[in-house]
Amino acid sequence: MADLAQLGRDEAEEYRGGSGQPVGSHAAMLGIYLVLLAIGTLAARAAGRELPDSVSVKDLVTMALGTHKISRTITKESVTSPLRAPFTEHHGPGGPAEVMDEPRGEGGMRHAVGELLTCPFCLDVWIVSAFGLGLVVAPRLTRLVAGSFSALAGADFLQLAYARAQQAA
Repeated sequence: MADLAQLGRDEAEEYRGGSGQPVGSHAAMLGIYLVLLAIGTLAARAAGRELPDSVSVKDLVTMALGTHKISRTITKESVTSPLRAPFTEHHGPGGPAEVMDEPRGEGGMRHAVGELLTCPFCLDVWIVSAFGLGLVVAPRLTRLVAGSFSALAGADFLQLAYARAQQAA
């Protein structure tokens, strides 16, 4: 077992190539993700929930838009900065109504969580997994949440289009 752990450390060091990439912490976060997914799946099975035969196009679109908006809200909006603050530092404004935060620390779990909380693409995987599990466990609530955030994403695009139209006028 010690040889396997050393092999993992050696591979991580070779992969990093001198960078501060927190490979071990990323592995731990991946483990946490998989454990949470397994617990949710086992709980759904224990409750007698079965996987659907298919997912409707409507659910896919709603989940995609909802995932996008929740990810942007958590990773970029200033109102959610208290959630990110223990793991990130503020680096100024970003896009419209957004801020740019960067992960804190060098390597380690704090940095890895900071990367997750500042990267909407990274957080998408966690959120869409929750939506997928939600369609099995609580489909009505999942559709309500995904639909609400989908509508919010649509409203954001309309706000941006309106602002652009004002500038052009």
